[in-house]
Amino acid sequence: MATQVETLEFQAEARQLLQLMVHSIYSNKDVFLRELISNASDALDKLRLASLVDKDLDVDTSDLRIELEVDRDARTLTVRDNGIGMTRDEVVSVIGTIAKSGTAELLRTLRESADSAASQELIGQFGVGFYAAFMVADRVELLTRKAGEQGGTRWSSTGEGTYSVESVDAAPQGTSVTLHLKPADTEDSLHDYTAEWTIREIVKRYSDFIAWPIRMTVERPGEEGATTREEQTLNSMKALWARPRDEVDQAEYHEFYKHVAHDWADPLEIVHMRGEGTFEYEALLFIPAHAPLDLFAPQGRRGVQLYVKRVFIMDDCEALMPNYLRFVKGVVDAHDLSLNISREILQQDRQIQVVRRRLVKKILATVKDLKANHAERYRTFWGEFGAVVKEGLIDDAENRDTLLELVSAASTHDPAEPTDLRGYVERMKDGQSEIWYATGESRAMLENSPHMEAFRAKGLEVLLLTDPVDEVWVERVGEYDGKPLRSIAKGEVDLDTDEERQQAEAEREQQRKDHAELLTWMGGALADNVKEVRLSSRLTTSPACVVGDAHDLTPTLEKMYRAMGHEVPSVKRILELNPGHPLVAGLRKAHEQGGDQTELRETAELLYGMALLAEGGELADPSRFTRLLADRLSRTL
Repeated sequence: MATQVETLEFQAEARQLLQLMVHSIYSNKDVFLRELISNASDALDKLRLASLVDKDLDVDTSDLRIELEVDRDARTLTVRDNGIGMTRDEVVSVIGTIAKSGTAELLRTLRESADSAASQELIGQFGVGFYAAFMVADRVELLTRKAGEQGGTRWSSTGEGTYSVESVDAAPQGTSVTLHLKPADTEDSLHDYTAEWTIREIVKRYSDFIAWPIRMTVERPGEEGATTREEQTLNSMKALWARPRDEVDQAEYHEFYKHVAHDWADPLEIVHMRGEGTFEYEALLFIPAHAPLDLFAPQGRRGVQLYVKRVFIMDDCEALMPNYLRFVKGVVDAHDLSLNISREILQQDRQIQVVRRRLVKKILATVKDLKANHAERYRTFWGEFGAVVKEGLIDDAENRDTLLELVSAASTHDPAEPTDLRGYVERMKDGQSEIWYATGESRAMLENSPHMEAFRAKGLEVLLLTDPVDEVWVERVGEYDGKPLRSIAKGEVDLDTDEERQQAEAEREQQRKDHAELLTWMGGALADNVKEVRLSSRLTTSPACVVGDAHDLTPTLEKMYRAMGHEVPSVKRILELNPGHPLVAGLRKAHEQGGDQTELRETAELLYGMALLAEGGELADPSRFTRLLADRLSRTL
């Protein structure tokens, strides 16, 4: 094989990330070893699976292992595995770039957190473990050979912006990473990573549960001053999910979670369960304490790890967890599946569907328990994942009732404390039959919306829904506990009691007659923008508002569908006027007196634009609106 040596530059974002890692202040640099061991463990998992699926793959799997080798004189630490290995192209692709969404967000977070306690283990949080080696090493060398191939690849870099890649004839199967360590510096929390006790402590703390042996050759004093060398296994290799819960302490659970989730914080909740009967499985699942950056990214990580009889099968098994629970991390170990099962087969496997249903019900029961007994932790959960969980109200009809009980939302009942639907129903006024809600970008915008005026005057509670998904699920669900969910911005709203309605009927009828001509004229003048102009019963102080018909798409939903590439027709809405407002009264008088038609049309246009802005909408022609408004204001001076 001809030796090919190339010097390449890191991808721009990878280069920035390296500089931040090397030069930022981290109080715990020990995570580099956890990440390198985790990568080695993944490589061994993949080789074991490949050897079972591909019978023609000529590899020895009798002694799969991770080795740690120290050279105190040269100050090097090597992490070696005899796993799947990498090709030259894979080395350049995996190590030269960061093929992960959210890299820009990671860089921003690292910069902001460089001097804070929260930055301690951001490396683990974002799953860029290989780069962590540059926190403790001046130079990193990697030697690898893909299982089943003849030649290997050597990679080397000082982390300063470039790296070299060289093809080599002789390389053992698997991957070895050699770190040329920086001098120990206790003030900078840079330990002596050639010291046996340091390595033992890190492995015990972070990697004791790794399923493969982590071995290291250690020196021991022998007889008559001689030194003996012996190989020792540093980890227990016990699969946590297979052990009874009372035999596992919290610290072990937390470190296992950090391993499978590449997270830096402890999980919010642990779910350890066992399924028995016709289909046996064990599951160890975790609800994180914070949302990952790729939670809403199309290519973000989904699902949990799948094992079959302790053999790793796939990393993100989407078939085991619905998309609205994609933040759940952990392991499911099935006893009766085929080792070479594919993702496509999993989607149709009846037993997998049974396991999925049980896992979902257990997760939801755990969240329900949080809500009932641990209010503060539940508040954390809903703040991080509520917007995702509500996706289940659209997709998961089987668990919709349970999910509705979990919904937490802001409301006009309390300026600080959220409510649930059950609490809303219990507070409903006598005679109230509907659950009223408003959707929008923020609580402040909704509370100041003209649509809210009549509800505030009547003392009726309104749910304030500010997540984009709220626009969809309230329409899909339709009702809760037999009470219809109604938008305050759609359809006609009449909040009067029967007695109030009878008393006001004569006045309303007179108002309709008085404004009939104005409403007809404005309907024509604004025909390009609205389908109808009518009098409002929901306004008390604002001159006008824009509402939709009961079954129309909202403007927000229109924008969402278009952003997803769907063609949807533009929906005209209804302009409602407040007959008691001086501006409406003045416009009616000017119209009856045959005022200048151009000015009247401009006033109608301004009134419509004001109504749009008041609800947080967007003007079709902002420059025209401001020009008309400036012209009117100048005449008053």
